[in-house]
Amino acid sequence: MSVNHLLLAMMLSLITLPTYSQGFAGLGADADGFAVPQPEPQFRFPKDHGPHPEYRIEWWYLTANLTGPDGTPYGLQWTLFRSALKPEELPGWVSPQVWMGHAAVTTPDSHFVTERLARGGIGQAGVTADPFEAWIDDWQMAGSFEDMTLTASGPDFSYDMALQAKGPLVFHGTDGFSVKSAEGQASYYYSQPFFTISGVLRLPSGDIDVTGTAWLDREWSSQPLSDTQTGWDWFSLTFDDGARMMGFQLRQTDDSVYTSANWIEPDGTVTPFKDGVFTATAMTQSTVAGRKLPTKWRVKLPDKDVDVTVTALNSKAWMATRIPYWEGPVRVEGSHTGRGYLEMTGYSAK
Repeated sequence: MSVNHLLLAMMLSLITLPTYSQGFAGLGADADGFAVPQPEPQFRFPKDHGPHPEYRIEWWYLTANLTGPDGTPYGLQWTLFRSALKPEELPGWVSPQVWMGHAAVTTPDSHFVTERLARGGIGQAGVTADPFEAWIDDWQMAGSFEDMTLTASGPDFSYDMALQAKGPLVFHGTDGFSVKSAEGQASYYYSQPFFTISGVLRLPSGDIDVTGTAWLDREWSSQPLSDTQTGWDWFSLTFDDGARMMGFQLRQTDDSVYTSANWIEPDGTVTPFKDGVFTATAMTQSTVAGRKLPTKWRVKLPDKDVDVTVTALNSKAWMATRIPYWEGPVRVEGSHTGRGYLEMTGYSAK
């Protein structure tokens, strides 16, 4: 969170940044010659579905809530992160681009996760805008933001999926300019939250045909956080009545939070909410990977009469990757019902 979302994809910067002391994962470090997002962006499609090497950090981040033939819920994640040593693209081994992929499947009882790393410039990983294709090794997201296929594999799981968009792109913040701090750090951020998805999960227990909904985030920046922000809690919720909501809180060193949210009508109409309107309050703590994490939340957006509990399908949905974090499917109950995804970063081991 993604982010988020700030989405976790920003943590790829750990691989390339010279210092990690400035905000979570070094994401509060100075932009150092990279381009910086500005208000009133003018997006160009399909070009902006592709990479932006003049910015330091970028990601293509998909999560899905799935259901098997017997009603069992599952979650799926596919993410490609780009991070740059310099604000340019060069051919071959001199490319300053670094790529990282994360894939996961979550069941009520298990969490499967795997990771890939790649250099830019040699064809091992990358993104093209038209036709759209994002890949790292044999993992692939390809087609268009209206109709695409998705594949990934790990030591103990794989999946093959087909996705179709049933609504428009959604622009977060103010027309896609998403502010992340009181000091003004920001990213460009849009989503396709209206995908339907179907395909096959291949797990140790066997193949499972699944259907559901998916949410694809696109975000890029060069200094997305303040140096006082230690992590975030990011929610993407799909309600049974067809509405959707994205909300996040960025935790500060003084224990305050900076929040943002977007309410998305079933037809794609968006209402943005600035700092302080959206709230997320931890209710239940679980011990995961040696640290205490909130796996049940009370989430409120009073302006839209939202007052819900958000509960993890599997509290152990820990991404044991190079930069670890929690990411998994959730169920929603209360004023609205539905499903979604939760991402949590920056919780330290005790």
